[in-house]
Formats: sequence, structure tokens, C-alpha cells
Amino acid sequence: MGRHVAGSCPELDRLIDDACAEIGREIAALAVPRLAGVVLGGGYGRGEGGAIERGMGNGERGTAVLSNDLDFFAITEDGVPEAETIAAVGEALKPIAEKWTQRLGVDVDFAVKTPWRLKHDESRLMVQELIRGYLDVVGKKGAELFAAIEKIPAAKLPWTEAARLLMNRGMGLLFADESSDRGFVARNLNKCVLGAGDARLIAGGRYAWRADERADRLGDGLYSAAVAWKFRPQAEPVANWERAREAWLDAYDEVSALSDASRSVFSALRWVARRRTLGELSTFALPPEVRVLRRIAAAIRAKWAVTPDLRRDWQVFN
Repeated sequence: MGRHVAGSCPELDRLIDDACAEIGREIAALAVPRLAGVVLGGGYGRGEGGAIERGMGNGERGTAVLSNDLDFFAITEDGVPEAETIAAVGEALKPIAEKWTQRLGVDVDFAVKTPWRLKHDESRLMVQELIRGYLDVVGKKGAELFAAIEKIPAAKLPWTEAARLLMNRGMGLLFADESSDRGFVARNLNKCVLGAGDARLIAGGRYAWRADERADRLGDGLYSAAVAWKFRPQAEPVANWERAREAWLDAYDEVSALSDASRSVFSALRWVARRRTLGELSTFALPPEVRVLRRIAAAIRAKWAVTPDLRRDWQVFN
């Protein structure tokens, strides 16, 4: 197991270490107000990043390059105005993100989070994965930044996280159907297969933090192939659009069966507060992620294009 890249790829591990060290120095020099610390999360933060190996042929080893985004998390000081601080910190870090995106050839992103937001979202899959695998970059260490967040066992993740996964991967599937960019299509078809498998595991209380362990638990050949593709992407995806659609719909059927008894006043208020409308009455008081998910499922089944309303609702609750 590599430090940042799945498998053995020491040259990319060194590249990421060197880049993070320099990025940390650049952020420190900015002295960004209200910024407490920055960590590298995502696949590279937890040792599951991907690499594209460009072979030389004739048995010679080629050059490996990064294949995933670098997902940094910028954590603010506690007790600050959320919207105002997130906007200001994000704007301050934007030039660094743009510079390193150009230098590394993959997107470099800074997700700005307040301690309150992290605690509020502590049951989210994204937060639970972050606190289990990250690289300290600058400022306070992650051990201090994440001290207030409770570690939830993988088997105890809420089923709504399965719905959220399917919501996002379903939109990716619809976007892939509209795109002529082969790389974009391949990535999103693969993410769709992975998301479908992960959603099934979460819904069944069988999720695991490591991708190879999830593949073993699921026992699905297509999912296992998608995990291997994630670590070492190829030109062609492991599934075409129809096969990815089939995997997504199978997972949707499993997850949607859990939503029937999930209506609540709180869910209704979340929707009204964010969308300023009641929405469709047939799904009223369901969790907003589920309401959006049902519309995505209808679009995928009928092979409809993404409408502006659906895109907007997805963006609001993504």
C-alpha cells in the first residue's frame, strides 16, 4: 500500500508530499484570516488515489501521472460567520488552487468548512472518510481540527447516505449521456458503478472504509472491476451506459424501499427552507435527497435529458 496512491507508486507519493509541503508554505504566507488549518483529504489523503501509467512499450515501464483531483479541506476557526467566512477563505485560496491545477494536471480544490458544519454533518460519509484518512498540510493538525467529530462505525452510516450517493452518481450518469468527452464519460460511468455498489452496502449495513474490502463484501464482478479501474484508469470504462444504468437502478430499488417510512416534519421544513416551495406533493416530507433521487430515477428510466429544475434541486441538496 502506497502513502497516497493505491498500490506501489513512490514517485507519485513523493510528488504529492512535495506539492503539499509547498502549498502549505504558500498558504502560510497568505496569513488567511479565520483559517485554522488545511488537510489533504479524498483518495490521496487516505492512500487510495489513482494513477495513470503511460507505458513505454517493449516491456519498459513508463511514467505515472495523477488521475484524481486533489481534494483539500480548509477548516476555519470556530464560531465564525459561516457564509461570510467560507466565501472569504475560498476566495483567498483560489489563486493557489488555479496555480496547482495547472502544475499538476488535475483539479486542485479547497472545500472550506467551519467546525460547526463538520459537526452538523458528522454522519455524512464524506466527513467520516475524511477523519479517517488525511494529510496535514498547514496550521492546526487534523487531530485537533476533528477532535469534536464522533467516529461512526461503517455499518452504522445512515441509509440516507446511500440515497445521497445514488443522487450524485445518477446525475453523473445523466451528464455522461449528454457528453461527447470520452474521458468524462468513462469517469462518470465508473463512478456510477462504484456508487451503486457502495449504496447497496450502506443500505445493508455492510459498508467498509477500504475499497478492496467493500469489493470483497459485495462480491460483484463489475464493482470489483470498477475498483481496479479507479486505482488504474484505462481509456475505456468497465461498463457502457446501459450496464451502468442497470447497476444504478438495481441499487435504487434497494435503497428506495427504505424510504417509505421516512417522512417527517423536519424533512419538509428542510425542503421549504432551501427551495421556498412545497415541491411535488407525492414526495412531500420525504428527505430532500430522496425527493431529488426519485426524480433522477424517473429521468434515468425514461432516458430524459437533465432539466434546469432538476439540476437546480440537485445542486441545492448535493
